[in-house]
Amino acid sequence: MRALVYGLGVAGEAVARALHQRGIEAVLADDEPSERARALADELGTQVQVAPAGPDLAGLVAEADYVVPAPGVPDRHRVIAAAQAAGVPLRTELDLAFEWEQRRPGGPRPMVAITGTDGKTTVTTLATEMVRASGRTVIDAGNTDVPLVAALDRDVDVFVVEAASFRLRWLTCFAPVVGTWINLAPDHLDWHGDVDSYAQAKARIWEFQEPADTAVANLEDPVVMHYADSVVSRLVTFGAGGDYTESDGWLRSPHGPLLPVSELWRQLPHDRTNALAAAASVLEAGLATPDGVRTALSAFRGIHHRIELVAQGHGVAWYDDSKATTPHAAITAVRGFESVVLIAGGRNKDLDLRPMAAEPQRMRAVVAIGEAADEVASAFAGVCPVVTGAATMADAVKQAQGMARAGDVVLLSPGCASFDWYRGYAQRGDDFARAARAAAGSRP
Repeated sequence: MRALVYGLGVAGEAVARALHQRGIEAVLADDEPSERARALADELGTQVQVAPAGPDLAGLVAEADYVVPAPGVPDRHRVIAAAQAAGVPLRTELDLAFEWEQRRPGGPRPMVAITGTDGKTTVTTLATEMVRASGRTVIDAGNTDVPLVAALDRDVDVFVVEAASFRLRWLTCFAPVVGTWINLAPDHLDWHGDVDSYAQAKARIWEFQEPADTAVANLEDPVVMHYADSVVSRLVTFGAGGDYTESDGWLRSPHGPLLPVSELWRQLPHDRTNALAAAASVLEAGLATPDGVRTALSAFRGIHHRIELVAQGHGVAWYDDSKATTPHAAITAVRGFESVVLIAGGRNKDLDLRPMAAEPQRMRAVVAIGEAADEVASAFAGVCPVVTGAATMADAVKQAQGMARAGDVVLLSPGCASFDWYRGYAQRGDDFARAARAAAGSRP
């Protein structure tokens, strides 16, 4: 067997290693291979094909039993077109991991998968902690630091898989015992091309499930419910009026009351929704107990770079929400506060940024940053009383400090990707946090 692995980042490297371990030849290709990718090729006794095109690419594809595009390889990439033209199957790391796990001596271990435009990292983390608090060994994998193919070697009972649309797009068999779809808003249009293609990729989380499996869906999201109407698996809902819902100050489930809302570490609307989604994901799979769910919810303190309080001073609170790379995520964060100085911008993913301006009554000012600064300014023009621009994060923080008043929140919630100024959203959030802490300790 031979597989063409195109794209050698974290996931591609893990796939190449996993193939090699199983005696499958991995042919490696990358448009701009890193030194790490070249070292991997040396380790596996092969070479990296650099940006193959035309007949060279066609030959590599034709000689492969299947092509494994990395999550960062978009629909429009030439390797996708070449594989489709040659009739060579496209596979994903989720498919490969699922297939290999089915052949595991002693039987496969359960996989719970989580997808959604916003909140999937939080829900994945929460679900993982719920399983752990219920006495099982568990790992969160997929769109995390550990690709699912690499997690198979871990001594665990359960996999909780964060499943981004990139990993779902080319599925042919992946069937989690529970597939949870949190929400859908426009995102990654630079990768998928249009919202319909993006939604269809998300919906594949349920496509290969069987009647004994469970689809968990957000009852309040019409797009999610549109696709949920056609699932063959058992359907469970969360949200207002759902099987998992909030009423009389409690989070409730078909298994009884779970937790008073007041006992959550934070009670923003999306915090409550995420808690319900995570609880449904693990309770419906029988992988956690109500006590384990309660323990995890009580102990949870959020995730790094998602509406994270990083500084306070002179009556102003500073929040790092660098992980908010869509307008939908940014406005969700804004709705958690009464008066906001927003720092927004970065590299737009071909999205309409105007939804970020949907709560003008909460906005004191906006500081626009990055490549999309002009688009951000345009989105808030005539909506927010003060819109300024900044050339660096330090400048943005300084301007925000000068405009914030006691009782305000300064919120970095960019609504855009970070790859204009930074290597990733974490580096952007850390830069903001350093500047915010310095600002909070000094007078504006």
